[in-house]
Amino acid sequence: MRNAFSMLTAIFIIVLMATVAAFIMNLSGKIVKETTAQFQREQSALLAKSYTEYAIMAVTANEHNSSTCLNNITGAYGDSDGDGVPDIYNIDVNISYIGNTNLHANCNTLSNGVITEKSPLSIIIDVFVSYKDLDHPDNLNVTYHRRSLQKI
Repeated sequence: MRNAFSMLTAIFIIVLMATVAAFIMNLSGKIVKETTAQFQREQSALLAKSYTEYAIMAVTANEHNSSTCLNNITGAYGDSDGDGVPDIYNIDVNISYIGNTNLHANCNTLSNGVITEKSPLSIIIDVFVSYKDLDHPDNLNVTYHRRSLQKI
């Protein structure tokens, strides 16, 4: 009679430990998934900030009164499949000009007469960073957007 009680107690404890272990594994998987998602969000925010600064530098180096007005910058970052082609993060930068200056017709101009003749040239920089959610089975695309206004 005593041996049967010990056997039932051992089986109950094994089932309880297996349930706790399954719960811990499930929780661990969710933590890893959330950490990956947080890393991707932070990486896209850093890429957006970097491309904003790059766009400001490129606009100041470019002659906006000529026919080569800078309106768009594209880029890619991150190799997901190891083929050497960056394809995790796709960056698209749209540049719009605001100000009372003689811009070329090719420039994406929002306004030519803002306040006074001495108004500086300003640009609005829209950065869109789209990335694949690596933890989702369908690799859904997520887009991070950053808008900046900069005087030139």
